[in-house]
Amino acid sequence: MPLPCRQQLRPGPNRQRLRQLGSTKKRKKGYAPSTRPLVKGSNLCFLFVKHKYTNSFRVPCSLLIISYSGSAPHRPRRPRHATSPPPGGDQSAIAPMPLPTMTHSSSFLLPSPPAEAAAAADAVAYAVIVLNQRLPRFASLLWTRAQLRVCADGGANRLFDGMPELHPGEDPDEVRARYKPDAIKGDMDSIRPEVKEFYSNLGAKIVDESHDQDTTDLHKCISFITRNPPGPDKANLCILVLGALGGRFDHEMGNINVLYRFSNIKIILLSDESLIFLLPKTHNHEILVDQSIEGPHCGLIPMGMPSSSSTTTGLRWNLDNTSMSYGGLVSTSNIVDDKKVMVTSDSDLIWTISLRNHT
Repeated sequence: MPLPCRQQLRPGPNRQRLRQLGSTKKRKKGYAPSTRPLVKGSNLCFLFVKHKYTNSFRVPCSLLIISYSGSAPHRPRRPRHATSPPPGGDQSAIAPMPLPTMTHSSSFLLPSPPAEAAAAADAVAYAVIVLNQRLPRFASLLWTRAQLRVCADGGANRLFDGMPELHPGEDPDEVRARYKPDAIKGDMDSIRPEVKEFYSNLGAKIVDESHDQDTTDLHKCISFITRNPPGPDKANLCILVLGALGGRFDHEMGNINVLYRFSNIKIILLSDESLIFLLPKTHNHEILVDQSIEGPHCGLIPMGMPSSSSTTTGLRWNLDNTSMSYGGLVSTSNIVDDKKVMVTSDSDLIWTISLRNHT
């Protein structure tokens, strides 16, 4: 059967035009023209020809006309994953799924952590990255904690010069040999030739990525660690970044951006004065505070986007479904009042806490 012929008509006089066409067009004996809506409740119509004896309908090819004089009523669709309320109950009875809890601890900064903290620390696979800033006073301690050690380009200079300063009275070359990096990674525009040769002779892997100018040296080092993790389970990986804070502000912001780029990995940025890490919105967060090494000053900062609801416990000035944003409230200069701080937010937050002067 050939396809029907369509005639386009303006929205206004469609129904009248249909009647005119039905009355003037030649039709078969026994059939009379009639219009019926194509969709119930809409103005989308076809011209049908009704047989006066059999009450059947035919659609003559020459008379098929589509009329648009309005739009069908909107009927909102049910969401694909909508949950029906329980029988006899209301929608408010459906409780949202609770978020998993992520635990954070700075026990890696303790020279001799307690037995419980030591057992938890043993389950974590630590990696250390040294950036091109002055080594913090606890660099040697974290170096011995780590199973994988990487220098980011100019960070090799800081390691070469700074480790002997942290171990006065010892032979500098012996100290440098003892604190040898497993790899040096970056675009190799900052490392001194003699430092590169020294560590290369000791067996350090030199990875030149000068072709990649779209990522920072810290980003390159973290990518290297995730491809060569020190433990079998990436979920237990924790990367400690030395020299990440201080110096040029754009470098600091680039380092913080890396926290968001690798939000599924625990990364802690450290300096002598403070540490920071990301609290992803996908979890509730339990922060265990050891007041012998950190605090009391702390902050929660919505770096990526505003937070419309953040709640905390364990702080002197707790948040209670509080909105935070740049240009509005930002929780800085807060005080830790408890050994455990709980944080829940609808946005990723940066947690920062001051570090006490310890060795």
